[in-house]
Amino acid sequence: MVTLAEVAQHAGVSASTVSYVLSGKRSISAGTRQRVERSIQELGYHPNAGARALASSRSNIIALMVPLRTDMYVPVMMEIAIAVATNARTHGYDVLLLTGEEGPDAVRRVTGSGLADAMILMDVELDDERLPLLRETDQPSVLIGLPAVTTGLTCVDLDFGATGALCAEHLALLGHRDIAVIGEAPAVYERHTGFAERTLDGLRSRSRELGLRVLHRPCEGGYDAMALTLARILDERPGTTGFVVQNESAVEPLLALLRQKGRAVPEDVSVIAICPDQVATQASVRLTSVAIPAQEMGRHAVEHLIAKLEGHGKDEVVLIAPELTVRASTGPAPAAP
Repeated sequence: MVTLAEVAQHAGVSASTVSYVLSGKRSISAGTRQRVERSIQELGYHPNAGARALASSRSNIIALMVPLRTDMYVPVMMEIAIAVATNARTHGYDVLLLTGEEGPDAVRRVTGSGLADAMILMDVELDDERLPLLRETDQPSVLIGLPAVTTGLTCVDLDFGATGALCAEHLALLGHRDIAVIGEAPAVYERHTGFAERTLDGLRSRSRELGLRVLHRPCEGGYDAMALTLARILDERPGTTGFVVQNESAVEPLLALLRQKGRAVPEDVSVIAICPDQVATQASVRLTSVAIPAQEMGRHAVEHLIAKLEGHGKDEVVLIAPELTVRASTGPAPAAP
């Protein structure tokens, strides 16, 4: 491994000069700086991260807390995580991924150990147990998600309330009056995960204004669970003609089961999905959908965190407006028999 002293010898300068070039703590002439940088490149020198952290009191690491639960659609979570890592790297930061369900203990571990300079938290619950600790610490943080109370926090999220309302409006304009919401697994609602609760609240509120009847049924996803859920919906509300699906693993089973029951999409029933574009466009019927803006969420979160690290960030809530793309799965409600 190339040492700082070897770089100094190669460039014909002192070791302290090389250190100043790397840290930027002192002004170095352009010619000397170029000579040192050329030696660094030719020798392939990489500063020791630990030593650099000790010198600057910075680790240049962002901790990203992503509890990978089995009841969540992991590809979406990882797409957001990749967006965070990619954008962080452009600012000179690496990302430490924490995937366990440690809750407040993970926050204590990061803030108490100096593992990272800042934190981004995902899978945010309405009354998230991690939030009191975040409010007590001076360490910068951003949430990708929206809790019930946002005071003293910076939050970035899709506007899931508006997303639910948008789905209701689209189906109402097409003449549908009975709507079923196929939601996430029951555990997601039991722990009051923000995005699921807010979608449902927005859809129900707008549906009341538009005179729609709404039935919400959580679903574990997969064919067998979807078969039971759909049978229950059609038994309770046989006149259901509109479906809103907020559960990626339930999308294809739902479409298959509707075909089996002789209900054509979109002639007999319409289906809207809240999901990544890839899921919507690769389904057996191209789905009308509201996309999850993973790249935009990751980018906003990093930008706000960097602003805090640089001393000019402020606490605020950034809600990304939903966009509904109409495809082949929605159409006018069938005429009453």
